[in-house]
Amino acid sequence: MLVREVMTDQVVTVRRTDPVRQAVRVLHAADVTAAPVLETDGRLVGIVSEMDLLRGEFQRDPRASARALLGYGEPVPFLVEEVMTADPVTVTPATDAVELVDLMVDRRVKSVPVLEHGRLVGIVSRRDLLAVLARSDDDLRADVLAALHEHYPCGPSWEVSVHDGVAELHGHCGEHADRIADLLARTVPGVVRVKHSAG
Repeated sequence: MLVREVMTDQVVTVRRTDPVRQAVRVLHAADVTAAPVLETDGRLVGIVSEMDLLRGEFQRDPRASARALLGYGEPVPFLVEEVMTADPVTVTPATDAVELVDLMVDRRVKSVPVLEHGRLVGIVSRRDLLAVLARSDDDLRADVLAALHEHYPCGPSWEVSVHDGVAELHGHCGEHADRIADLLARTVPGVVRVKHSAG
């Protein structure tokens, strides 16, 4: 599965010079956990997450402590550029989902902007990946059959079953055709493994 098959292409973005409170409202209204940060020319300059936006926004409540709280503490960040992560890790639409997951785990990030020729074309989050894995076996089976039929409209054909995201192709139509069929099944978003049985 490639990033382009799982990414969101309607990207909610904010500007580097937007006030933090405006960015908070944008993320909250769109129900997203992070947004790419763009320069006025549309160039990606960062990413801002819910956690970034929460930083410094709350002061201690005097009712929570017996001690009197004096002073004002640290100044509250005003602009997105003060809290965003600059130069975020990015992927392309052609990046393999396995590489994307490794990147998310290694860098401990929840969302990754997708760039093509330096232009923002999407964003992919852990939620997007989970949505693919949550697809029903019936839907996956239908998509595998559709992929096989598109490539082999006049045959050969295989029986297909899917259980917990594992697709099994039944039947033998020649070594080359079987190998192509297995590869086609692996391209279906949500299929996690492919098995082939001759019987």
